[in-house]
Amino acid sequence: MSAIILEAKKINKYFHDPETVRVLTDISFFVKKGEFVSVTGKSGCGKSTLLYILSTMDTDYEGELLIEDESVRTKKEAQRAAIRNEKIGFVFQFHYLLNEFTVLKNVMLPGLKLNKYPAKEVEHRAMEKLTMLGIEKLALKNANQISGGEKQRVAIARALINDPQIIMGDEPTGNLDKKNSEVVFDIFKQLAEEYNQTLLIVTHDTGFSARTHRIIEMEDGMIIG
Repeated sequence: MSAIILEAKKINKYFHDPETVRVLTDISFFVKKGEFVSVTGKSGCGKSTLLYILSTMDTDYEGELLIEDESVRTKKEAQRAAIRNEKIGFVFQFHYLLNEFTVLKNVMLPGLKLNKYPAKEVEHRAMEKLTMLGIEKLALKNANQISGGEKQRVAIARALINDPQIIMGDEPTGNLDKKNSEVVFDIFKQLAEEYNQTLLIVTHDTGFSARTHRIIEMEDGMIIG
């Protein structure tokens, strides 16, 4: 029986601008360790709003979010930041790499921020992640010297640096061509199936979501499948 890494319990979210609008309604689901789950639905259905809550960034909602059986919403911001840094890895549509730094330094940054290991150990772990993704040869190049597809792989290595319990992705293939989208999908699949990494990915790409372990389909702020 796999452990439950993340659980949403009856999450409701309202925007007040200027009238009150309900944007998420009774969202309940869980993700188990090693699962590769996609969240799909049309633009405006609430996917990104939900991801913002699940990533612990937004606490203005009703209901409960548990990460490894720990309730998140009532924690202080510093405690939530610690959970984010240690337990969640992020991969976005745009890689957000720092151009003035090398690939290696970009991957190291969240590890240095977490401050759990000495810098030398963080560097060693960063090289391990780059090697795992087949891009160790890029380590000493500056981020602005590599291709878009390579940048997204570096972003995945960066998301993995602190050995997170779950990787969350917001349209991680949205900016990539078909070939590079396939590369990213294959990396995620390998992470789940060989390394037992848990993944929760928001995507418009039906070809991508169809091959994940499970699809959570949203419509008008609700889960419909």
